[in-house]
Amino acid sequence: MTISELMEKLHKASPEGIKLVEKAYSFAEEAHRGQLRNSGEEYIQHPLEVAKILLELEMDEATIAAAFLHDVVEDTHYTNEDIEREFGSQVAILVDGVTKLGRIEYKSKEELQVENLRKMFLAMAKDIRVILIKLADRLHNMRTLKFHSEKKQKEIALETLEIFAPLANRLGIFRIKWELEDLSFRYLKPQEYYDLSEGIALKRAEREVQINEVISQLSKRLAEVGIKADISGRPKHFYSIYRKMINQHRELSEIYDLTAVRVIVDSVNDCYGALGIIHTMWKPLPGRFKDYIAMPKPNMYQSLHTTLVGAHGEPFEIQIRTWEMHRTAEYGIAAHWKYKEGAGKPVGGNFEQKLSWLRQMLEWQHDSPDAGEFMESLKIDLFADTVFVFTPKGDVVELPAGSCPVDFAYRVHTDVGHRCVGAKINSRIVPLETKLANGDIVEILTSKQSNGPSRDWLSFVKTSQAKNRIRGWFKKEKREENIVRGREGIEREVRKLGLDPAQVLKSDLLLKIGKSYNPVFDS
Repeated sequence: MTISELMEKLHKASPEGIKLVEKAYSFAEEAHRGQLRNSGEEYIQHPLEVAKILLELEMDEATIAAAFLHDVVEDTHYTNEDIEREFGSQVAILVDGVTKLGRIEYKSKEELQVENLRKMFLAMAKDIRVILIKLADRLHNMRTLKFHSEKKQKEIALETLEIFAPLANRLGIFRIKWELEDLSFRYLKPQEYYDLSEGIALKRAEREVQINEVISQLSKRLAEVGIKADISGRPKHFYSIYRKMINQHRELSEIYDLTAVRVIVDSVNDCYGALGIIHTMWKPLPGRFKDYIAMPKPNMYQSLHTTLVGAHGEPFEIQIRTWEMHRTAEYGIAAHWKYKEGAGKPVGGNFEQKLSWLRQMLEWQHDSPDAGEFMESLKIDLFADTVFVFTPKGDVVELPAGSCPVDFAYRVHTDVGHRCVGAKINSRIVPLETKLANGDIVEILTSKQSNGPSRDWLSFVKTSQAKNRIRGWFKKEKREENIVRGREGIEREVRKLGLDPAQVLKSDLLLKIGKSYNPVFDS
């Protein structure tokens, strides 16, 4: 894409906005002049492509300008003060946010990844647009990954698959998520990627005939009942097909829903009306209907999903949504980040609620100083599948799959968790380690006479929130008991070595050992 082509797509922008973007491009072009990418092309092509991706997400002019400038401070002699002087504080804050995401010293690769994530969460809390620029930056880097060494390709692809694709998913930006996943898959498992690509190509013609038949029949029937609908076939993405094959231990020939039919209508009533018609035309598969309209996913995704049996006995999936839901499914959080003139605020009163998971991340990240623990918690809390359960009053509580009543208790309130003595699921008393399922009504039984949480709970709770609250309670409430237990453990190990515990405990040996494992002993 050229700058003139990009500017043509900015026709809806204000004159001031267009002037800002043009100025940012000229500034970036001059700043990066003489710099080349690994591909051999001029460096300015990268920020231009990043800006194009963000323009496709319909981001505001300040974000597009920041996209052009996002590497200027890091890769040229210009400072953030220069950016603020030339473009104002809003653009400067965005550029500074992106710059800070890539600047820190690390002791290990795991710490590098963890620190990147900590900074991303903080950046998101300040302005979600910083992360949208970072995602667009990563997407273009993945598109040009072939110009790196094989070792570098795999490193970048793995990080993308583990961190950036799930993050795009959590923000509901599926168009970026799918592409990041497929590109990562291509570099991490090239043979499997090309085998799958060839296999799907062989089945495509046959599949298209079947799907076109479904579209034709459904279009005619919905028109007869007065439901206006846009109906199309959507091929499933390679990585999602590969994951299904691995998780379900199937061959490609056993995967039938390679293409989904998407039905877009004008209203929620039409969604359910279309669903009723569809279920009279084809037999639905039991247990394969999902209502994400009544119960949206954490990333704001809404649709009705149903899997049906076709005329030739082959299963196929239909997704039904409104145009507004379709926009959210494509653009995710970006669809809700339209700035009011001069206000700098996202449109939509429930925007903060939609990012409640981010507040939870910020709340517990400071309680997990250990890099390995942070990564493990992150994979569970942020990127895991989700279950939705209800309080007795009917409020919905979202938890990672595999959570138990104790996780539920701590999600409701720390004191509820600490005073928990039992639980009921659907009015039946159950063990505290029972795994929760979608739709469960969970009631926590508490007692003021409770002695607090049990250490045993740490063996079965799923969420980092619950683990951190339980550990925190024992650190605070059981300090003396912990000291006694620690002393007993040390004495036991010292005796195994044939040493006298009394002599060892009196010496400065333990202090030296402590310093070698934890720098806090030096203070």
